[in-house]
Amino acid sequence: MWYRTDTPAWMRLLFHPAAVWNEKDAAEPTVYLTFDDGPNPTTTPLVLEALKQYDAQATFFCVGHNVEKYPEWLETLTEAGHAVGNHTHNHLNGWQTPTRDYLANIETAQRLMNAKLFRPPYGKITFRQARRLRAAYPGMRIIMWSVLSGDFDEAISGETCLENVLSRLQPGDIVIFHDSIKAQARMTYALPRVLDYCKQKHWQMKALPTG
Repeated sequence: MWYRTDTPAWMRLLFHPAAVWNEKDAAEPTVYLTFDDGPNPTTTPLVLEALKQYDAQATFFCVGHNVEKYPEWLETLTEAGHAVGNHTHNHLNGWQTPTRDYLANIETAQRLMNAKLFRPPYGKITFRQARRLRAAYPGMRIIMWSVLSGDFDEAISGETCLENVLSRLQPGDIVIFHDSIKAQARMTYALPRVLDYCKQKHWQMKALPTG
């Protein structure tokens, strides 16, 4: 499996220049950790415990179907001070889904979480879908990333996952992890070490702004 663990400027301009790829305007050095594909009662608690130990906030891009199954975890996330984003209801690939169906799926998830942030699964959303999404939900921010941990990749080790992050990490970066069972082994190895690295650097770890 080949994928880039960073997103160079040319890629951001080629794909979705209106999307948010990093957050460089924070008043103090800040890293934005994000978690896709949850929540679930097996992996999400492990993430929350690690974040709590380092007094870190993060953003969770939730699949609506999982929120429907585990609604208590959505409340747990928000009560702990984390931000919640929409990740479609069924983890759809926008490039392979008609626009009407894609937006309807987002709406199904949106009724469950009323999110101000959206991340397209796989980062795949067409220009038309993005335009229609912004028209349907004024002010909703489409969030991409600048650092990809690769924790979803069962062919790599936790050590490689950690290296994917630390070799590129700078203040303002938006980092993708996954609070999914598939990613759990690699994520739970890398996450506490990334948190400790940020702490040693005196970088804040915050949720993405929703406005």
